[in-house]
Amino acid sequence: MLIAPNTVVMNISEIRKNYLLHHLEEETTGNDPIEFFLQWLSEALESQVIEPTAMVLSTVGNDCRPSSRVILLKGCEEGEFHFYTNYNSAKGRQIEIHPIGSLVFHWKELERQVRIEGIITKLTPEKSDEYFNSRPLESRLGASISPQSEVIESREFLERMFQRKSEEINASGSINRPVNWGGYALKPDVIEFWQGRASRLHDRLRFRLYDGKWIRERLAP
Repeated sequence: MLIAPNTVVMNISEIRKNYLLHHLEEETTGNDPIEFFLQWLSEALESQVIEPTAMVLSTVGNDCRPSSRVILLKGCEEGEFHFYTNYNSAKGRQIEIHPIGSLVFHWKELERQVRIEGIITKLTPEKSDEYFNSRPLESRLGASISPQSEVIESREFLERMFQRKSEEINASGSINRPVNWGGYALKPDVIEFWQGRASRLHDRLRFRLYDGKWIRERLAP
């Protein structure tokens, strides 16, 4: 039971939704899960899903506690999923210790979910430079001044740092990618597609990499 100020009492256990939009059959996925993922991503874009490239990245540190956060997919190339962040952030430190992770895409408007697991490696400095230089100036400034995941004294601290860096850029006319900021690639060995269906009999098709080949399996919902 949830009770919030000035709101109606709500029993969340009674929330229900029936899924009726689509179905997922083996013959529609083909044998390449990356190609099928790109098809679903394209449909999410065409359907104007809110934040279609948003994904939950989960990593694990030395304490074996999983840690998750929403980030944005910035590329899917050569069978790898790319994202960018501060190497010294919490996720960056965890990836350094245990270079594995999982991604989850949830396109609720299409009643779809994709789960991805795999090995994480750093992208090349050249690739990170290319993406960093393509970002809006304000985003590059933010990446340059933020000690991501560290405790800071106040919001005003960030704003002062941002203003100071802005003045430096105005004087020099350029901004370089910080050495502690760049890209990662997650190379999947498991990809699962979930399509909501009526009566909770959801479709789940999992691809797992075995001996260099993708094996497709249907899972119970």
